[in-house]
Amino acid sequence: MTTTTSTDDTAGRGTLSSAEASEHAAAITALANTAGSAVLGGADTVRMAVVALLCQGHLLLEDVPGVGKTRLARALAASVGGEHRRVQFTPDLLPADLTGVNVFNQSSGHFDFQPGPVFANVVVADEINRAAPKTQAALLEVMEERLVTVDGVRYVAPDPFLIVATQNPVEFDGTYPLPEAQLDRFLMRLSLGYPDEEAEIAIMRRTGLPDPDTLRPAADAAGLERLRAAGERVHVADAVYAYIRAVAEATRRHPRLRLGLSPRATAALAHAARHLALALGRAYVIPEDVERLAAPVWAHRLVLTPEAQVGGADPAELLAEVLRQVAAPQPDAVVGG
Repeated sequence: MTTTTSTDDTAGRGTLSSAEASEHAAAITALANTAGSAVLGGADTVRMAVVALLCQGHLLLEDVPGVGKTRLARALAASVGGEHRRVQFTPDLLPADLTGVNVFNQSSGHFDFQPGPVFANVVVADEINRAAPKTQAALLEVMEERLVTVDGVRYVAPDPFLIVATQNPVEFDGTYPLPEAQLDRFLMRLSLGYPDEEAEIAIMRRTGLPDPDTLRPAADAAGLERLRAAGERVHVADAVYAYIRAVAEATRRHPRLRLGLSPRATAALAHAARHLALALGRAYVIPEDVERLAAPVWAHRLVLTPEAQVGGADPAELLAEVLRQVAAPQPDAVVGG
């Protein structure tokens, strides 16, 4: 099967073949299976988390306590042979507690930089909304720039690098809600949800769950880079780009939304759609990829009007409504025969 001719920016890098897509999909599946083996339930959430890792994006896990958010982050780190660190966010947490500090070395007479916990491959920012805005801003810089500035000197974050921030939606006392600009920095917002009956009974029996730190890596840094490069070669037809833009434009005009999707949001979804298509063994993106990613990538970026908030509207439901109203491209506009 060949893709249709378009102005897709994969031109010049070579079109990904179906055989290559299948080969890379097997590697991504192995990565997701390794991470998922330490987390009961939530297979689709684990796959989405791996897609975010490949996209070099960041995750916001919003869920009730005790469903395995931190365990998922540890499993992701172990699956790529990386280091993980966990930071419990509290109101008195300082930016230096994240980024690190310069400590005077008496023997050398110079200041030595002591890296903070953000210099790990997977960083769990637990209960991020409990930290003060200044500390949240310090995390925002490293999320966006992959750099940390301490006393005017810049330090590069490791690769791979993934921030997994968690917040409990049922707790509001003593919290600092994340501003829209910071929410926009997270590629996806995911939820593990409650496990099914079989999984929860297995948890109570303490059976079938290996410790995440004992997992054997399914990929290394070089392997991840190959998967990322392959994802960039996945074909996105002009009709799919137009579909993504049409959905975004509809949110900008929606009467119950004060803030619709930004250009950064549309670019993020197109980027994630490439890697999701690759994870599913395809060398091209289809409208179903866009629809599958819409809620994880877009819902947390939407801002309701005050009237919609009072009425208890859900951004994900409004997004689903918009998707039903915008016509998706026909199959022959996405791929050729």
